[in-house]
Amino acid sequence: MELCFATNNAHKLDEVSAILGDAFTLKTLSDIGCTDELPETSGTIPGNSRQKAEYVWTHFGVSCFADDSGLEVDALNGEPGVDSAHYSGTRDHARNIETLLTNLSGQTNRRARFVTVFTLILHGVEHQFEGTVDGQILTEVRGAGGFGYDPIFQPDGHDRTFAEMSSAEKNGISHRSRALSKMVAYLSEQVG
Repeated sequence: MELCFATNNAHKLDEVSAILGDAFTLKTLSDIGCTDELPETSGTIPGNSRQKAEYVWTHFGVSCFADDSGLEVDALNGEPGVDSAHYSGTRDHARNIETLLTNLSGQTNRRARFVTVFTLILHGVEHQFEGTVDGQILTEVRGAGGFGYDPIFQPDGHDRTFAEMSSAEKNGISHRSRALSKMVAYLSEQVG
C-alpha cells in the first residue's frame, strides 16, 4: 500500500521509515509534487496534524498521514506544547532548549511528556492515533543524537536521554513510535 507522509522534516521521515519497514511504500511530499508549506495554525497538536493531512488529501487526492508532536512540561502548564518547534521564537533546537531550561530554572517539578498525534486519511476517511511517553527534563544537555528536545528529555525507566540512545532504542519507546504502531495496526487490519 502506498501512503504519503505529509512532512518536510527529514528526521521524522527517517524515524517513521525505520519503524514502518517494508510493510508500506512511503511517498514523500516531493514524490507527489507538493512543494507547499503545510498549514499548522489550529493551536492544538491534534488539530495541526489534521490540517496537514487534510491539505494533502484535498489538494493531491493521495491517501496520506501527517503528525504533529509537542513537549508538555507540567511546571509550565503544558508549555511549550503545540509551540515546541519554535518555542524561542525560532526553529533553532539549541535556542528552544535554552528557552525551556531558562523557564524551568528553580523548578523542582521537572515532569514532562512527549505527545504525537498521527492523522491518517485513507481513501478520504480520517482516523487519529496518539502516542505519549512520560519522563523528566534534565538541567543540562546530554547526548548528541536525536533532535529537538531529545538531549534534555529522559524517559521514565531509563537513565539516558533520547539523545544518548541509538535510533533503534529511541524508536522502540518514543511517542512517535507508539502513535505509529497504533496506526500500523489499523492499516494492517485494512489490508489483511
